[in-house]
Amino acid sequence: MIEKTWTANEKKTLNEFLRQKIPELLEGEISNSKIRRLIVSGAVYINSRQCRIPSFKINSGTTIKVLIDKEKFFFEKQPEDADFELTENDVLFEDEYLIAINKPPFLPTEQTITGQRKNAHDCTVKYLWQKNSSLRNPPYVGIMHRLDRETSGILLFTKSRSVNKDISEMFKTRGIKKIYRAVCTGKLPEQKEFTVENFIARISPKSSACKMGIVPESRGGLFTKTDFKIISEKNGFIQIDCQLHTGRTHQIRVQLSSMNLPIAGDELYGGIKSDRIKLHARKIEFVHPVSKEKITIESEIPKNFFTEKSVAPNASL
Repeated sequence: MIEKTWTANEKKTLNEFLRQKIPELLEGEISNSKIRRLIVSGAVYINSRQCRIPSFKINSGTTIKVLIDKEKFFFEKQPEDADFELTENDVLFEDEYLIAINKPPFLPTEQTITGQRKNAHDCTVKYLWQKNSSLRNPPYVGIMHRLDRETSGILLFTKSRSVNKDISEMFKTRGIKKIYRAVCTGKLPEQKEFTVENFIARISPKSSACKMGIVPESRGGLFTKTDFKIISEKNGFIQIDCQLHTGRTHQIRVQLSSMNLPIAGDELYGGIKSDRIKLHARKIEFVHPVSKEKITIESEIPKNFFTEKSVAPNASL
């Protein structure tokens, strides 16, 4: 991760300022589009406040800080990303305030710094705009949580800023019940239901792919808690439901690996090779912030989620 701070000595737009500074910082030609995407991604701070507006006017004496992950900055779209178009069949719930979609695997939740990859957020904006083509500007779609690129299942967005605070608070305080389904390998636990509590933090360098691990609280580990329930077992492959009480990065993946139950396809945490990481967000429950009704949204387990071909080439399930 590269961090750099400058002080402006004249008036100009943020985009113009960084078009001068970023090529010098990275010692090479950088396209204007990449610089704009860097700003929009939230990697730029004006006087210590995040700024996502390329045309923002800066004055002499303004401090501008950038945080650049070179690997992400220079990443270009890979062909294995899902070519997804959101349709009515993929919408699991929708009203005036919220929309929940069924995200396929291999689709990022939101735009990456390259600005060229398909993602669930952009697909949802496009879907809603097509439903109301009379709008002059794209409809609002608020990102309240995220799913990893290979994780499939329920992804909830807001359609109105008026409910952002309530929904965000629900995610922070676990007011939204979230249940995932995982396919794991390893020894079948004696108990059909068990809870894992520990502390985790990032253990990989910031310049490399994110990997989390169990780290004591005294060394920066954050508390995690998940309830696990064995659903089925066949030929060494175990289906497990996972209910989150906290929402840390890679929480389920780290905790199952720590129990010697790595998720199939999750080679980062000791899982066997597979066509994808076998983790699916299958159910969420919450009280609607406006109607106060209990909302339950479910996503069917994908048909190829637990099969011989998709889990292990030589397994017989």
